[in-house]
This record gives sequence, structure tokens and C-alpha cells, in this order.
Amino acid sequence: MNESILSSRDREILRDVVRTFILTGQPVSSRSVAKHSQHGVSAATIRNAMADMEDEGYLVQPHTSAGRIPTTAGYHFYVDSLMPARQLPSKQREYIEENIQEAVQQGGDPVNVAGQLLSELSHQVGVVLTPRMGETVVRAIEFVPLSGSRVLCVLISESGVVDQKVVPSEYLLPREELVRISNYLTDNFAGMTLHEIRRGLLRMMADERSQVDRLLSTAIALAGEAIVGDRDQDLVVQGTVGLLDQPELDSVEHVRRLLDMFDEKARMVSLLSKMIEGQGVRVLIGEDSDLTSELDFSLVATTYGTGGTPLGSLGVFGPCRMEYQRMIPLVNYLGETLGSALEQAYQGEGDPT
Repeated sequence: MNESILSSRDREILRDVVRTFILTGQPVSSRSVAKHSQHGVSAATIRNAMADMEDEGYLVQPHTSAGRIPTTAGYHFYVDSLMPARQLPSKQREYIEENIQEAVQQGGDPVNVAGQLLSELSHQVGVVLTPRMGETVVRAIEFVPLSGSRVLCVLISESGVVDQKVVPSEYLLPREELVRISNYLTDNFAGMTLHEIRRGLLRMMADERSQVDRLLSTAIALAGEAIVGDRDQDLVVQGTVGLLDQPELDSVEHVRRLLDMFDEKARMVSLLSKMIEGQGVRVLIGEDSDLTSELDFSLVATTYGTGGTPLGSLGVFGPCRMEYQRMIPLVNYLGETLGSALEQAYQGEGDPT
């Protein structure tokens, strides 16, 4: 399809159709477009222009007697060429910064907070792909005593991401000994990835001399329990319930397919993982992917990371007629803010002063 064949008048008409459909969710008629006096043409002329754009693949008529709605190509033309650029309002920027910073300062999970903010501010589903822990560099390993002989292992990556796991111990370990074990492991393994740490632990386990020192033996045993398997990326999903009010989910079948989609997270994880390969905000609409075409949804996503290294991706997922003019700057700003917060958390905690 050649975008250049659209005249300036046709572009204005297409923009009107897309905007109106996003607002109402109903097929748009030529008569409703003609009411906008800036076009200065009759409903018949607009009807002919809309028919031509249908032939070119930008619009489609769902029913013979109905108006027209945008296709995937129509949405993309609107997003790429017709939609005015817009910045996120200052109040929303401040709100995002305050919540992300609060999570970092209070030892919370800024990644999870980012998902909540995406859902809250977009009224769509917020999705965040967490970093793949096995490939991130560990800054510190800490053990905290729990009830009984259980121990909480806290892994802190250089990006500030925290991963926790409860591990069993053969006997009750006092806090002082756990502090010494934490210091030993941090001193010896800080700066390595979990994969590298795992290989080092396996070598130490195979070394008979490691069994001589009880502290070392206990450290290896605890770390071995805590750092096992490949910690794959997880998917944070927030706000699925809010979509149930959308007309696109007006049937039990559509709701079931939505819930099934998020119950089987592998496809969404795969799609968001591919987003890491690109830069900037990317928009997938309807037929662009198997996942978005299944429910006629869109995904607006971007990456986040530290020091120029992408750690994960985040975005909003919802019906194709979402307000792209709001979604794109929202997703972009949240990605930038989350990455900056994680980097600041690392630099701040690593500063001896």
C-alpha cells in the first residue's frame, strides 16, 4: 500500500475516522465525518473517499449497512504520520517519579510498581518483563534467618533488582554466622553473573578441601540451594480486570481467551523478549503478531535498562482502539524512569560515602 496516494484531504478524513472510532468504539459513517466542517465537502464525497481508502486497505466495513473502522494499516498510518506528537503531562511524570523512587528507597520492587502504574494510568493491561537473573551481575548475596532452620537468600544485582528465595538449612544458624557467610560469598562472587557463580559453586563442591572449613562448607551448601536452575524472565501483569468493561470483551468467549492468554505467559514473554532487540517505543497492532491478532489487540512497548544495557521491557496491552497519543509517551517515560531509578539505586548503594 502506498501512503503517498492519499491526498491531504483523505489524510484528514482518515485521521477523523481513527479518532472517532477510538473514542466511540462504533463504526464511523461518512455523515458523522461530514459534520466536521473543516473538511468542507459533502457526505457523498467523504463516502467516496472512505471507499477508496477501504480499497487501499486502510479502512474496513464490518457490515454492509455499517460505517467503517480502521485496519491494522490504518492504525499504523495514523500513529506514524497523522497523530500529533504529545508529551506526558507534568503531573503524571511527577506521579511516576514519586512512586518509582519510593519503591527504590523503601526496598520495594520498582519493576512491579512500574506494572501497576502502567495499568493505572493507561486503563489497559500493564505488562513488564523482568530481567533474566541468570544473565545479570550480582552485587551482593545476603542471608537472613527465618523461623526454624529456614534461611532467606537475597540476591541483589548491579541493576538494583532484588531476587529472594527461602532455602532450608540442616541446622539452626545464628545471625552472626549468616552475616559471615554473606560477607564471604559477596567478597568472592560479587561482579559475577548467576551462571558464573553456579559454575564456581560446583567447582568448590567438587573440591574436598572445601569440606574442612565448616563456614565455607555451610556457605557453599546455602548458596547451592539458593542459586539453582535457570532463573528465567518473569512477566508482571497488572489490570486485566479493568479490561472487562471494554466492548471488545462483551462475550464470555472473548473474556476466556483473554484470561487464557495471560495464564499461558510464554507467548507474551517471547513477544516482549523480542522487543529488547529494538530501541524506542514499538507498536504492534492486530495482525502484526499472532498474540495481538488473537483478540484484535495492540501492544505498545519499550525496553528499560541501565548503562545502555537493556534488562527487560514493559508496555500496555489492550484493544486496538487504545489512545496511542497517550499510550506512547506514557510507555516511553515509564521505561526511562524505571531504568534511571535502577541505575541510581545501584550507584547510590555502591557509594561508600
